Amino acid sequence: MRPSLLATDGYKLSMAEAGWPLRQETFYYAHRRGGPQLLPVDVPALVAGMLPTLAPGDDEYLTSVDYEMGAGFKAAIAAGAVRTCALPKGSWFLPLEPVLSVTGPSALVSWLEPLLLQLNYRIQIATLARRDPAALARAVAVVSCKRERDIVAETLDAVGVQMPPVRVDGEAYFAEVRSRARELCETAGAERVFEVGLRSASCFEQHLVALEAVKEAGILRTSNVAGARALGMSPIGTMGHEHVQRYGSDLEAFRAMRDRRPARSSYLLDTFDAIGSGIPAALALIEQNPKRRDSVRYDSGDQIEQMTRVHEAGRARGLSPVHILEDGYDVARTREMEAVRERLGIDRADVFYGYGGSLVARGELTRDRVAAVYKLTETDGLPVMKFSVPSKRSVPGKPVVWRRESGQGSLGIIAQEGEPVRVGYELLSSSDRIVDLSGSAEVSVERSPATLELERACEERRAS
Repeated sequence: MRPSLLATDGYKLSMAEAGWPLRQETFYYAHRRGGPQLLPVDVPALVAGMLPTLAPGDDEYLTSVDYEMGAGFKAAIAAGAVRTCALPKGSWFLPLEPVLSVTGPSALVSWLEPLLLQLNYRIQIATLARRDPAALARAVAVVSCKRERDIVAETLDAVGVQMPPVRVDGEAYFAEVRSRARELCETAGAERVFEVGLRSASCFEQHLVALEAVKEAGILRTSNVAGARALGMSPIGTMGHEHVQRYGSDLEAFRAMRDRRPARSSYLLDTFDAIGSGIPAALALIEQNPKRRDSVRYDSGDQIEQMTRVHEAGRARGLSPVHILEDGYDVARTREMEAVRERLGIDRADVFYGYGGSLVARGELTRDRVAAVYKLTETDGLPVMKFSVPSKRSVPGKPVVWRRESGQGSLGIIAQEGEPVRVGYELLSSSDRIVDLSGSAEVSVERSPATLELERACEERRAS
């Protein structure tokens, strides 16, 4: 069955409303680390099965929680078709290499992110099955729900490996998540905590178990719109990096979110340069209408420095900005930032925390282990990148992989669709030759001339 339109993160809906839902865009999926990995699925078929459907009552529910869909968003979802370019089933890929790209109406290809990121679990199971069966048996000995066990079985069948004993223990997983959530609530206060872990779950069903647990612990807000509806929680989320990339300007992106949605906005600072452009743009808009109580959201980089700068610059203008803290938060990091808040003299009611993997992820095979990402690479034919810190720079354009076939050079090259393939390499997405990298320690990957040229163009636009 195809998933409900609500089976995504709330910020996907708000960004579609504040962007261009029918614009043609391309996103790509990759792992930033983890060594050679095995792709065990037919990606085009997987993506086709993920495209959402609008069920009776969905539209009315979205309107009731301030995520009303416009005509463009409805048309994008109704189109129900995307173009998927992917590595063949059974391929091995390296960190940073694009595993797949999806092109189609902006609202639709963006919507896919949380569910497509869960592909990392299947990939990690397949990889361990080939590289270390004993480690695999330990990693899947106990799973959190029936669907997670089914995913293990489907994946091992796809790679021709016998399934080890797997036991479902949803009660233990529920108790584990509830315990973590209670500790976070005790540290920060339940009224200042929200959950953003759909992208860190192994499957949608696992995330529902996690949401039941965090709700019992006192957390009542989640990014999972379908989960919020099912459990009587509040869906939340306003902005991701893709929204800022579309506009090519922090100020214009922030203004579009503020002016196209009645709900309060949260301005994400780090897409280009948190200190140089994100913070000034956010404070300029907050100053125009302080009563809206719009917030700033911190992601990568030095959050302590960024928070200090926002607070001091805001205070100089007579402002008390609201601060949203995410990106890898757990109890220890929350305590650290609470100490910073107290040192700066920021009121408790002005600081909120979002938790994802630290609440939801279980076991060894987590999204963070391989740093799975799904990023916007092209909007209306214009290549775009996320800059922030160097380790999180994304790839622009319509990226593909060249694999070394003979001679010397990097094992992989991130190239562009239609670029002439370098001598000694082959286009991996069109190859029927599977090179087993299970025993390889080589992970060298470089950019092709066309990719480097697109990156330079993005850098020049950023500088201007």
